[in-house]
Amino acid sequence: MAAMTTGNVSRADANRRRILDVALAELLRDPDASMDQIARAAGVVRRTVYGHFPSREALIGTLFEGAAEAVETAHARGREGVEDPAESLVRSTLAVWEVADRYRLLVALAQRSVTVQGIRERLTPVREACAEVLRRGLDQGVFESPLPAPALAYVHEQMLFALMEAVNDSLLAPEEAGRSAAVTILTTAGVPASRAAELVAKLSD
Repeated sequence: MAAMTTGNVSRADANRRRILDVALAELLRDPDASMDQIARAAGVVRRTVYGHFPSREALIGTLFEGAAEAVETAHARGREGVEDPAESLVRSTLAVWEVADRYRLLVALAQRSVTVQGIRERLTPVREACAEVLRRGLDQGVFESPLPAPALAYVHEQMLFALMEAVNDSLLAPEEAGRSAAVTILTTAGVPASRAAELVAKLSD
């Protein structure tokens, strides 16, 4: 009986993972994809999808949670072992964009399905880590801003969301977006545009 229960749990977990993987692909292909479409694409009945996710909003919220975890991991990877605040800001922005570019349509969907406050709260660890980098840069004179580091971190977060939307709306080419985001983040922190572009070009090679 225990083995059967374990097997059932394993199958349920496998089904859940498959539904999430397929749902992400379907929503990135068609942001208006319904639960029926996702069920068909996953090769399960609609009842199975609803058994794991009671609503489309709950499904998108779970996908966003996975995206937020990936962003947090990427941001930490970009900062790891980097002492210079400007380089840390560039590397972490480029690392985050690699992940965010995959999820940018999902972020737009999440802003409709997940409360803005919920998104803000989930990204708190990333924003706090960014604020610490900005604080060091401001203290060292690498950055210059009339805003305190925590407020500047909020500005940077919203700028990244805005740049994702710009790519979604075909206002910015995806292949240019990561570097453009890093340069924009640096200049907003008070780094001269020429220096920002030079550093980003060097670190993105």
